[in-house]
Parts: sequence; C-alpha cells; structure tokens
Amino acid sequence: MKKVALFVDVQNIYYTTKEFHKCHFNYNAFWAAATANREVLKAIAYAIDRGDEKQKQFQNILKGIGFEVKLKPFVQRSDGSAKGDWDVGITLDIMDYAQQSDVVVLASGDGDFDLLLNKIRKDFGVSVEVYGVANLTATSLINAASKFIPIEGNLLLKLTR
Repeated sequence: MKKVALFVDVQNIYYTTKEFHKCHFNYNAFWAAATANREVLKAIAYAIDRGDEKQKQFQNILKGIGFEVKLKPFVQRSDGSAKGDWDVGITLDIMDYAQQSDVVVLASGDGDFDLLLNKIRKDFGVSVEVYGVANLTATSLINAASKFIPIEGNLLLKLTR
C-alpha cells in the first residue's frame, strides 16, 4: 500500500473555491479520493485563527476527518491589509514528509509551491498530486505536479440557503 501525505492550504482553497464555484470545498470527498487504497502517513490542514466559534467548529470537523490542524494568528495590519501566510510552514512540512511518502498531495492553487514540487519529485522520486480550482491554479503549479485534480463535481459542497 502506498504511503500518502496530505497538505491543505485552507485559506487558498476556501477563497478560490468560493470565488469560482460560489460554494465550499468538500473535505470529506477530498479525503476519500486522496487516501483511497493508501496508508495516510500525515495529513495537515493549515489555517488562520481568527478565534470565532464557526471557525473552531470547522477546525473540529477537519480534525474529525483526520487532519492535524495548524493555526497561525490572524494579523490585521495598520494599513487595513491582513497577514496569514503558511507557505514556509507548508514547505518545511512537505520537505520533512516527502522522503517517507510515495505520494504527496497538496491542495492549493499557489504557484509559489512549484519549485518545491519539482524539488521533491526530483530528489525523492515522490509522486505529487495537486488539487486546485483549475481556473485559479497557477499554470506553473499544475505543470510541477505529477497529476492535477481540478476541484469540481463531488469535491464541492453546494451552499444551502
């Protein structure tokens, strides 16, 4: 059985899915697809902590699915912009787990990860699957992946009103 490590850039997936599909990402369907017939070595979801109750409930859902949830505090700058970037943390964890994995799964559309994916494929011979919203995923990231899986269909949770 192949060993898989999953890494989810929660903010990126949330905003790209909401912007393009006008709904939410289905983490249960993602977990089922990404882990089917595989041994889960590690699964981490990276999020921003705003401290609100709805967000805590969501984080508990992720933990219930099987993710370790890593949080960074939400930082509001004096100019009104916000900071909450997990790129370095995700990169460090992927580097730590890639050499023990057969498959690395990254849910993100952020092109900053293309160099990382190319490096782990070359250095560790690991297969890399990227899940992202096709129209909002960097072409360089898609090209760096062994396989690109667009977020669509059953990977979407339709919003109910």
